[in-house]
Amino acid sequence: MPDSVLVNDLHSALNPTRVARVLHPVGREQISAAIRDARSSGASLALSGGRHAMGGQQFATDQWLLDLRAHAAIHGFDAERGLLTVDAGIQWPALMTACAALPAAPDGARWGIRQKQTGADRLTLGGGGAAGVHGRGGRLPPRGGDGEAFTLICPDAVPRRCARDENPDLFRLAIGGYGLFGVIADVTLRLAPRVPVRRSVEIITLEELVRVPAERDTSDWLYGDFQYSIDERSPDFLHRGVFSAYRRCEEPPDETAPQLQLNEADWIDLLALAHTDRAKVFDVYSGYYLSTHGQRYWSDTHQLSIYPDDYHSVLDRRFGSPCRCSEMISELYVPRPALGEFMSRAADYLRASGVPVIYGTIRLIERDNETVLAWAREPWACIIFNLHCEHTPSGLDHAAAGFRSLLDIALSLGGSYYLTYHRWATRAQVETAHPRFREFLAEKQTRDPTGLFTSDWYHHHQALFATPA
Repeated sequence: MPDSVLVNDLHSALNPTRVARVLHPVGREQISAAIRDARSSGASLALSGGRHAMGGQQFATDQWLLDLRAHAAIHGFDAERGLLTVDAGIQWPALMTACAALPAAPDGARWGIRQKQTGADRLTLGGGGAAGVHGRGGRLPPRGGDGEAFTLICPDAVPRRCARDENPDLFRLAIGGYGLFGVIADVTLRLAPRVPVRRSVEIITLEELVRVPAERDTSDWLYGDFQYSIDERSPDFLHRGVFSAYRRCEEPPDETAPQLQLNEADWIDLLALAHTDRAKVFDVYSGYYLSTHGQRYWSDTHQLSIYPDDYHSVLDRRFGSPCRCSEMISELYVPRPALGEFMSRAADYLRASGVPVIYGTIRLIERDNETVLAWAREPWACIIFNLHCEHTPSGLDHAAAGFRSLLDIALSLGGSYYLTYHRWATRAQVETAHPRFREFLAEKQTRDPTGLFTSDWYHHHQALFATPA
């Protein structure tokens, strides 16, 4: 395929894919035209945004790729209700800039976002909705709950408004539907008055973390997470960590005063240290975070973060690595009372297997009652693992076995996992974690029988569920 284009995801770099064409539509008409052109050409379409999904959801081998990042206009704003309509290709920095220019609420408050994915900013609003993402909100469900409505351009190239009371079946399928039911063209987002928050930082254990909601006044706790120790030689491994809570306060941040913060070079140095000295990196990281205790931020912009694109290439050169390496992410969920047991068993497994943990976080997530392929079926504890992967056959087999073993532990405790990262789960694991997955595949076949919208992730799961159990 001489005119093909090689694409890949940005974080794991484990999805190199040759696509036949890359299209960059702007506006609904160009999106609909691309759908009609693909259908008349006998091609299928995969949809991509910021390219951070790691399971092949945004690419389809030898098919057309609809890159939506140029489709990023700002549309109407309802100042009374705080509803902003934007094209789905807009990324978080541009969205926040747009929010800053909006007229104030009736009470004079400025508007801002409620939550975004953490760890990276250059992700699209539509891609986040299609992946069913969440942030670090203290009492928030996945981010789909922030959507008032969206326009979905379906396989017939016709735009349809989807909301809880209008085409609700499509609403429930497309949020967390990985672009398989149509193109989310624009989104009406529920904003919130931005408020000042104060960062509270302490070093605590898992036992203390689990007791926080019951034992502390969390009425002003808007956001928070827990970065656990990754030193497998320490008794604190996966047990002790940095707990950061962002609490509502009255005094706004002094935007003229410098604040302690890490820059891109600092993050790369921390990531390098996580590969070479996991005991020291926790001391350095926790020391930095403790030094920021008491700093004030705005509730929206404090969620912005630094993500060094392709950072592992820098590390590979620094270390003289004989092969390409990266981190693959897995996000596992367990009932909150089972968090301690899960982490203890996970620590035992990871020590024995020798799979390095480079970074890890725990958050609390509320139940998602709105989507078909909901992963947040309960108010769970959410555990994120960044595991080191060598891009060799043996290295990938080792990593895949590690992720499957961790998932088995979560499932044995009644938990689940996030589908957006690797696709190394077995069919039995997928069915146990996502009991509506067969229904999801059946809905896809019914609504898009020719497979106009597709992906390598979809093909993988089609084949997985077509084989005998």
